[in-house]
Amino acid sequence: MSTPVPAPRRRPSPRRPEWAGRNYVLLTAAAIVTNLGTHGALIAAAFAVLEAGGDGGDVGLVAAARTLPLVLFLLIGGAVADRLPRHRVMVAANALNCVSQAVFAVLVLAGDPQLWQMMLLTALCGTGQAFFSPAAEGMLMSSVSGEQASRAFALFRMAMNGAGIGGAALGGAMIAAFGPGWVLAIDAAAFAVAGGLRAFLDVGHIREREPGGGLLADLREGWQEFSGRPWLWAIVAQFSVVVAVVGAAESVYGPLVAQEELGGARPWGLALAAFGVGTVGGALLAMRWKPRRLLLVGTVCVFPLALPSAALAVPLPVGGLIAAMFVCGVSLEIFGVAWMTALHQEIPEEKLSRVSAYDWFGSTAMLPLSTALAGPAESVFGRSQALWGCAALVVLVTALVLLVPDVRQLRRRTKEVTAQAAVPVASSDAEGPAGRLG
Repeated sequence: MSTPVPAPRRRPSPRRPEWAGRNYVLLTAAAIVTNLGTHGALIAAAFAVLEAGGDGGDVGLVAAARTLPLVLFLLIGGAVADRLPRHRVMVAANALNCVSQAVFAVLVLAGDPQLWQMMLLTALCGTGQAFFSPAAEGMLMSSVSGEQASRAFALFRMAMNGAGIGGAALGGAMIAAFGPGWVLAIDAAAFAVAGGLRAFLDVGHIREREPGGGLLADLREGWQEFSGRPWLWAIVAQFSVVVAVVGAAESVYGPLVAQEELGGARPWGLALAAFGVGTVGGALLAMRWKPRRLLLVGTVCVFPLALPSAALAVPLPVGGLIAAMFVCGVSLEIFGVAWMTALHQEIPEEKLSRVSAYDWFGSTAMLPLSTALAGPAESVFGRSQALWGCAALVVLVTALVLLVPDVRQLRRRTKEVTAQAAVPVASSDAEGPAGRLG
């Protein structure tokens, strides 16, 4: 009697999607760890200043000490990230953040930290972030490919935002129970763990950079890539205004309206939580929805960012403000995924970090100025009028961006579009912007 041949074993189905490769998983895990620590540490830094005898002005100085080097060093960070292996830049930045937060924690736990010490250590954290962010964005974009890129970006952003919500909630509870020093220590440990994960990133698929003409030449090349694409510089210019006015409305006017009109800090905390939940919902939607004219849809989704300023200007009851913040979070996340997808498919890999640095720089450069001018604007125009002005500026600059043809026409790459683009075309415009619109 013949021995029956055993049926071949079925290969187990992969536990993760095909587009979620090793680098992507490591980057996502590291981002979750750092966001859990950082969002709690931002709250802890403010309470550390207050517990040391500082006032609101001192809290603002420490916050500005973080923002200023971030703006100053972003462009250099982008050039360095395109010149050196990106994972090494990320690990070095994480190491700087780890050390600075650890020293900050020791000073707070030991008691009586000085304002200048806290400003210096926070400035070091901002410097690390300036070098980390362009390298991280370039590394993430080079870790995914194909038509599933937008799904990968949506999942990554959802994980980051979810970790940020959890980190803020956990950090607030730990500050109340143990004090801000231990939260800062946990943030230092989170940077160490995340840096260890990022050290294992594989950069073998990234082509070695040819020797260039120096840092200034790299910056000039990045500027040419940035300024030569109307859709790119137009949206960055738009967000230089949007980020500035929304930041002023939510960081300066929001807490004041909540304190005087809505019953205190708790309603404002609920509104911020609704925004966070909205970002997670927007990421879930972006994982399934793939509009072909991705920048047109993304830009239309910027209009709802005017809703929180308008809700605060009225002011709406707490329920209305929560709804406005939730819609704002959903809309912002849909735009964010569309934006990352456009950068991924249109920008050459070897220039991603430099272009990302110009993006970050342009989007955040006006934020310190807008928050500084929020108080004087309230004195001159009144708080309600200043908030209506914030909402109107968001609507105005977004409408102006829709006048840019590339913003309306740039299409998501599909297999059909890619195949058509591969056919030789006699026109000299085939390699220009029009050739990339599908």
